[in-house]
Amino acid sequence: MKLEHHRVANTLGEILDAAAAGEFPPADGGTTVVPQPNPRDAGVIAFTAHSVVFTDEDPQWVRSTLAALECDALAATMHPRFLAALLDRTRRTTDTVDLLTVAGPLPGDPPLELREVADPDHPRVRRALRRRDDVRVWAADGGVLVLGRGVAGRWETAIEVDEAARHRGLGRDLACAARHLVPDGRPVWSQQAAGNARSIRAFQAAGFRPVGSEALLLAPPS
Repeated sequence: MKLEHHRVANTLGEILDAAAAGEFPPADGGTTVVPQPNPRDAGVIAFTAHSVVFTDEDPQWVRSTLAALECDALAATMHPRFLAALLDRTRRTTDTVDLLTVAGPLPGDPPLELREVADPDHPRVRRALRRRDDVRVWAADGGVLVLGRGVAGRWETAIEVDEAARHRGLGRDLACAARHLVPDGRPVWSQQAAGNARSIRAFQAAGFRPVGSEALLLAPPS
């Protein structure tokens, strides 16, 4: 197993900015370990033939744990045994391994009518605040759009579509709306569970392109 002992970039933020621009770590089978960008965000991102582990744990522990796995070296960072060991060591939890996608901003107004939800007790606001800062939520007839700053300060979006409103293109329109609403001309990121084919299709139809897989390690509620 080839494990790099140098960093692809100085910070996770730089790696993500480069990936959003289409510039990825070398497809050399390596693993880069970088510090967490903040106490909240830790995890693993697997790009094509190169992974990035962002954690404040000892990088040598990361490398030795990966090297001990009996699996395809390119799959090691997303192997259940490595993720379980990392979760145990950090005392964190996770939900799933997601497809990580990104899209550039779009000018003008969103393609559907949205109403901003200002209630801080709205369930989507409370849920989003566990993982994001500067959270804003909009409602449409049959759906909800969330936008906020997530891992390493990147802008992230998530959507929900009511069952009764499916198969009408609403998910695609909500995902596209995020590209109109993201501030400062920044790219907007989103994660879709690998088994959620509906969500993957909606985001790709809205112009989001896959860049890797991601496992976020969630800190316990304070």
